[in-house]
Amino acid sequence: MSRISWQVRTAIILICVSAILYAVHFIVFQNIHFLSEYTLFYFAFLPIEAIFVTLILDQLMELRARKERLGKLNMVIGAFFSEEGTRLLSEFSRSDPDIEKIRGDLLVGPKWTDERFVKTTKQLKNYGHHIDIKSIDLEKLRSFIISKRNFLLRILENPVLLEHESFTELLRAVFHLTEELELRKDLKTLPDSDLAHLESDMERAYARLIDAWLDYMKYMKERYPYLFSLAMRTNPFDVNATPIVN
Repeated sequence: MSRISWQVRTAIILICVSAILYAVHFIVFQNIHFLSEYTLFYFAFLPIEAIFVTLILDQLMELRARKERLGKLNMVIGAFFSEEGTRLLSEFSRSDPDIEKIRGDLLVGPKWTDERFVKTTKQLKNYGHHIDIKSIDLEKLRSFIISKRNFLLRILENPVLLEHESFTELLRAVFHLTEELELRKDLKTLPDSDLAHLESDMERAYARLIDAWLDYMKYMKERYPYLFSLAMRTNPFDVNATPIVN
């Protein structure tokens, strides 16, 4: 209500100022014909001005705001991969029995184009993202992802995530896996049926991790070459990856 009142007061003040200026114009020039003609001309131009403001300026401002939000969102995504995502990708890819089928497609390089990123993402839609859970140290994995719980919760609270539904789904998948592992007291005596359930949770997170990682690599290549250089040198799918520049 206070906001509406402020707007109404402002409108009244502006109308009064306009009326005063019109009155001064008439007193000085004594030309009601010109004044009425100009006023009619201005009101006739208002629809065009409204179109210009709403359809052009608003769109330009929204585009700029969207770019700013995208920049903030990718900072969040980058923090996630630095803290947790890259290590999870390394863990899951090492436990993927079919990883050699896609490893070559995920060795992102400086010559990659936007079309290459899009093509690779489409190709991976048909990939199974299988994981052999028996090759994973579940105790070690549980300790790691539980240690990142608070970090994950802080990311989930960030409002910029509303701009990126797929990344939000990735965070949900990782958080769900964290809960599943945390609630099991003894990970060494789980029945095969429960291992299969956990395996499915890991595969869900694995698939979303790869998609988000490719999107983020594409963004870094376009905007931040120095970050992209480090990401290439620490590629979780490259068995020869090293941060050392040779």
